[in-house]
Amino acid sequence: MISKKNHVEIDDIDSKILTILAKDAKLTYADIGKKLFVSAGTVHVRVKKLTEAGLIKAVRAELNYAALGFDITAFLGIYLEKSNMYESVKAELNKIPEVVDAHYTTGNYSIFAKIICRDTEHLRDVLSKKLQAIRGIQRTETFISLEETLSRPLYLADI
Repeated sequence: MISKKNHVEIDDIDSKILTILAKDAKLTYADIGKKLFVSAGTVHVRVKKLTEAGLIKAVRAELNYAALGFDITAFLGIYLEKSNMYESVKAELNKIPEVVDAHYTTGNYSIFAKIICRDTEHLRDVLSKKLQAIRGIQRTETFISLEETLSRPLYLADI
């Protein structure tokens, strides 16, 4: 298999390593090697190659925000005054810690963002004092998530 964007050749073992890491990034190289019948050193070299090629962007913990006291997940459709304001708005969104995802989109909204807040009061403050104060945002539409039905990475191989 070849990654077209980066022109990096990956084989079946690389695909399986990426899938295993996407499922559980806490596994050691030795554990991954045992699953794939290769050495820990082989896994280490391949993970380093995949990271340097930009195929692995980051390895991070998936937090339980509700257990940490953040009970509101909301999605925002953001309308820009002008499309050429995207870069400056993107830079301002990046400064707001509650904004955890943002996508430049086609359709009704210029940007679709995900924010996580403690409660509705916190959400209101983020909307009114932070987001709507950004120059270039014309208006927003807010959708509060009642339940996360599905959240998973894309698996590249069957393991």
